Amino acid sequence: MLNNVLTVILAGGRGTRLEPLTRDRAKPAVPFGGMYRIIDFTLSNCINSGLRKVLVLTQFKSRSLDRHMRLGWNFLSPEMGEWIEVLPPQQRIDENWYKGTADALYQNIYSIEKDDPEEMLILGGDHIYKMDYADLLKFHRKSKADLTIGCIPIPLSESRQFGIMEVDHHSQVIGFKEKPKTCAPMPSDPHHALGSMGIYVFNTRVLFEQLCEDAAKSESGHDFGKDIIPSMLATGHRVFAHRFQDQNRKAMPYWRDVGTLDAYFQASMDLVGTEPELNLYDESWPIRTLQPQSPPPKFVHASDGPPGQARRGEALDSIVSPGCIVSGGHVIRSVLSPKVRVNSYAVVEDSILLEGVDIGRYCRIRRAIIDKDVKVPPYTVLGYDAEFDRKRGFTMSDSGIVVVPKAETPETFLAPNPLPR
Repeated sequence: MLNNVLTVILAGGRGTRLEPLTRDRAKPAVPFGGMYRIIDFTLSNCINSGLRKVLVLTQFKSRSLDRHMRLGWNFLSPEMGEWIEVLPPQQRIDENWYKGTADALYQNIYSIEKDDPEEMLILGGDHIYKMDYADLLKFHRKSKADLTIGCIPIPLSESRQFGIMEVDHHSQVIGFKEKPKTCAPMPSDPHHALGSMGIYVFNTRVLFEQLCEDAAKSESGHDFGKDIIPSMLATGHRVFAHRFQDQNRKAMPYWRDVGTLDAYFQASMDLVGTEPELNLYDESWPIRTLQPQSPPPKFVHASDGPPGQARRGEALDSIVSPGCIVSGGHVIRSVLSPKVRVNSYAVVEDSILLEGVDIGRYCRIRRAIIDKDVKVPPYTVLGYDAEFDRKRGFTMSDSGIVVVPKAETPETFLAPNPLPR
């Protein structure tokens, strides 16, 4: 059933709203949830849905993503007609980079034609969710659609961030606006509109026709939401909307765009509760990733006393990845990526520490994101004085999350109120 479907994951966006986390890596390659990269969720959805032919289109700052794909997603057998392949820009059409989501497909028509798929599933590589794409494809075929768009109800206040659809009682799209300032609610829900998830199923022949027509328009932005979908509606094509069917098995559907620092932080905090909003432990829908050869996490020292005074290695309501050592420090409501070390008397709260971060003794870290391999010197205070953190040159999110980029030097961390030595 799915042998004639080619999946294309668009993984070339700049991710400027996630800087400095995207200063040296593509947005889909940003670490998430301790062990994972953001793109792992889309790729896992593909594998769990039975899709085995996947092209990943990269562009900006792709080295980290290329390495992750090569080492962690090389288990399919091309001899059996199964593969996940990274395809960098080849400039086969002209010397330009991809000028939009549609142009990214247009510039790779040659590579797509070789596989000769009947349908194409087009996905973004920068969202956190669980979805069975096979259900979407069944709906597409049953509806005899030219294009089917994955959709989800979104609050009216967020209409500027989505393509907004109007549908009839058969789920056929009869109106589409890309990121409007205001929009009408769904007839059945006065507080929500129907937003595009950026998930598309095209009949390949129709897609190629649309891409070629769009490429000839000099005024086009060469984007699916801004150009392709409105054009298809205007010319009478059959466009349908398919409501998101969540595989997370929770009371509320879980789908997160982690395109900003605050959204990334909140999605990470969704993982650490007693009943996490996103279930990473469901064996029926595993999330795959590159698994490094690291020892188990370790917690050492056990003297009594309150956090910051006791030398007791502990982590509460937290994710602790392989290779971590919590050596006499306290970790609360935080996510620790592999090979993190938290030293004696340090307190880390509501924070995300990426791979190789070392927290020195007596540090106080709160509401922070610290990128890879940063060595935080003893007695550092971070996340308690926003003005001082800004003066040190750290990025502050809209909600006050402090972000420390890679390769920061110990001199940057001079604390405003160091504890007595």
